[in-house]
This record gives sequence, structure tokens and C-alpha cells, in this order.
Amino acid sequence: MWIKSKRFEYTLLILVCVILGGLIGVGVGAHKQILGCMNNLKIEKAEHRPGAKNVVSLQDAFVNVAENVSPCVVNLSVEKTVRDDGFPGFGFHNGFEGTPFEDFFKDFFGGNSPREFKDQSLGTGFIVDSRGYILTNNHVVKGADVITVHLLDGRKFKGKIIGTDQKVDLALIKIDVSNSLPTAKLGNSSKTKIGEWVIAIGNPFGLEHTITVGVISAKGRSLGERTERTGKTQYGNFIQTDASINPGNSGGPLVNIYGEVIGINTAIVAGGQGIGFAIPVDIAKHIINGLIKHGKVTHAWLGIYIQEIDETLAKHFKVDPKSGVLVADVMKDSPAQKAGIKRGDIVTKVNEKKVASPSDLQSEILEKEVGEKVEVTVLRDGKENVYEIVLEEMAEDGEGSDLSIGKHGWRGMTLQDITPEIASELKLPSQVQGIVVAKVEPKTPAANVQIQKGDVLVGINNQSIDSLDGFNQIAKQIQDKEDVILIIKRGRHTFFVGLPGE
Repeated sequence: MWIKSKRFEYTLLILVCVILGGLIGVGVGAHKQILGCMNNLKIEKAEHRPGAKNVVSLQDAFVNVAENVSPCVVNLSVEKTVRDDGFPGFGFHNGFEGTPFEDFFKDFFGGNSPREFKDQSLGTGFIVDSRGYILTNNHVVKGADVITVHLLDGRKFKGKIIGTDQKVDLALIKIDVSNSLPTAKLGNSSKTKIGEWVIAIGNPFGLEHTITVGVISAKGRSLGERTERTGKTQYGNFIQTDASINPGNSGGPLVNIYGEVIGINTAIVAGGQGIGFAIPVDIAKHIINGLIKHGKVTHAWLGIYIQEIDETLAKHFKVDPKSGVLVADVMKDSPAQKAGIKRGDIVTKVNEKKVASPSDLQSEILEKEVGEKVEVTVLRDGKENVYEIVLEEMAEDGEGSDLSIGKHGWRGMTLQDITPEIASELKLPSQVQGIVVAKVEPKTPAANVQIQKGDVLVGINNQSIDSLDGFNQIAKQIQDKEDVILIIKRGRHTFFVGLPGE
């Protein structure tokens, strides 16, 4: 019994040794195999990886732009006097005057006397002339009492407004310097493409010389109520970018990867992220030259009202929606009329360059000089005609210009002459006279009194209206805050509407 027990133990011990030996052998072999693989493996350094050089080159490009362009960018501190017309909502002329509460509210709120106070705001600009000329947005410096210009090297100067262009929302200011200043290189915005890298430099929220990077998201954008901006512009051919633009960036440069300015940062979408807009620099070049030489800008003028071709109009005129721009009306004695342009023509080219939208045509004309000859190609009854037009100077109020895009915005309404096509669409009687409401912006005086798209405005303050020209002549005499009485025709009904001032 004892012998059997010992024999079993020896057998068990031998089996354990055999198993352990096998495991050790496998482990040693595996270890050698791993070491062999590692010896054969070539580990590349980061800088040798495919594509890494391109990333480093792109990074260097951003660094170069920041180093070379930043000295040309200035930060603006603007002080304005703001007038407050009284405690909001408690004006005595709005309900308390002549009531037992009049004296109480006068004593409690100090009456409705206007007050004035100073307001501080920030913006950006960039040097376009070594003598101290700086370009920025008009809405940044409009109404400024004091403009303080901060250079990158720490120097501060008082800025003086040389001239402004409210139509495009640009302004030129100047500082007096004894030495030559670095200037930004102006590029060519017409050659930019969607998807190209861009860099925005500015003063967002007072954070001086902030650099943000993005791409060109779109071109030819028109801005409406959705934009968060100060002031108004009639221009509508903006560059859209996702480079971060915030309050304080307005007036700063949008530059390409080569450090060339291709736009002026101007607007952002309220509540949006990564949606900013810049004025193309090609438009600014003409404005800069005019302001430096003459202190004012003269815009070239065709003298036509134009509009976009929607699907309905495209079907009527038997063209593609993006085939050109429809001439809604031609101003009397305008360059276009003298050349032979007529209502219903479709503008397809300017100097052999295609125009597919009102903003395209707008940009082409804005970039031209007064007195310059242009060849305008139009479609009329399916046939192509070319007219040579000598551009004239636009009136100060821009009346009848391409900037109005065939319509007139007034107190939240977009107004337009009644064309045969519109009369047919709205089923208007042939004898009706007036102008049509093409659009009503929300939260405006017109919207508040329930004026609707398609309404026909036939009179204002007991004066009849037979055209947009006639309306403009009357509207010029009306103050912004003045209440007016409109005569509206809607379908078969005609009625009066009281429209408050803005």
C-alpha cells in the first residue's frame, strides 16, 4: 500500500514537471518570436508620417498670417451719446395724459423728459494706407463722439471719420502719425472659392487681436432680419464663413491663407454659431479710393428695378430660375432707359460675366466707375440682345438704383410696382392703381397693424399712389416717427389703416 502510494506521487510529480517544461518552452519561443517581430518593426517618427508635413505647413501658414497681418489690425473704442426719450411704456402721450394718473407718474418717474448718456462700444479696423487711413464698418463708428484707435504696439490715437458709405456699411477713419504704418494687403474676393481657408482677426468682447480660423461657407449671401448687427445696409452679396466672429469683430479683416484681405467682417446670425458674414474686399477697394481722394463715395447707377426670378416667373418667361435677373421697371431718363432696356427684360451678363441673382448684378455695378461703359446682355422674347450703357452717378438716396432690388423697404414693408405678371397673379382689376406689398417683415409697424403680402397700397395721407416713384416722392416728406394713414386694397375690399412711426 505504501509502495503504491509512493509510486503515484512520483508519477504525479513527473507529469507536473513535463507540463511546466512545456509551458516554459512555449513561453521562451513566444518571447523570441515577439523580440524578432519588434526587431523587424520600423517605428516612424511623427514628422515622417504621411500627410504630417502638410499639417505642419498649414500650421505655419496660420502662424505667418497672424504675425504679418496682426500689426495692420487696430482695435477701436467708440464713445457715443445716446438719447433716451423717457421711461419706456409710460409716455403720457400714450395714455396717461389728461387722466388722474398723470401727476402721479410725472412725480414718480420724473415725467417723460429725454435724457442723454454716454455709451461705450468696441470694434475693429485695419490699416489700408501707411499715412494712417483705417477701414472699418460704418455701424461701428456711426454717431461717434470719440474714437480711440489702439495699435498692436500699444500706441493710442484719436481717430477722425474721413467718410462713410451707409449703403455698403463701410467707413474710413484716419489717425495722425509721424511714421509710416504697416498696411494690409488687399486680395481679390471674386477669385475666392467655397471651402477655402480664411482667418478672422479682431477684438471680440474686448479680447484684443484674437485669431480665429474657418472656411468660406458660401458666397453671395443676402442678409435679412435674422442678422444681429447695428445699422442698415442695402448691400447683399456677403461672404459667409464659419470662422468665429463675435461682437467687437465688426470692421476687422477676413484674410486668406496668404495673408490677403478678402473681406470685412460685418455681421453674425443672432443665436447662431459659426455663421458670420463679410463684405467682399473688391467692393471696398472702390470705396477706399473714393473716400481718400474725395471724402465721399459715388456709386454707379443703371437705373433699373430688378428682382429674382422665382419658379413662377421662370415658367412665365420660359427661362431657368438662375438664368438671370428680371427687370421689374426702368427709371425715366436713366442710363438703362437711354440704352433701350425695358421692363420684362432679363439681364444675363455684364461685360460677358454671368449674373444669376440680384446680388450678382448689384456687385458688378458697384465695382464700376461713374462714366464707365458696360455691355449688358439681356433676354427679350427669347432673343439675346447686347446694350452698351454709360453708367451715371447714383443719387444720394440711392433712388431707383440696383441696390433697391426693384423694391422699396418702408416701415417693415417691401413695396413694388404692379407689373402685368403681378396683376395676373393677384387677379387685380386692370384699372387698379397703386403699389403692391411684396413682403412684410415680422415685428415691424406694418406687421403690427396686420398689413399682408399682396395688399395694394393705393393712397397715403389722402394722396393717391400710382407708382413706386410717386410713393417715394411722398415718403420723402414723412418723418420716421410720424404716424400716417394708408389706404389699402385687399381683394374686393378697400380700407384705411393707421400706421405708427418707427
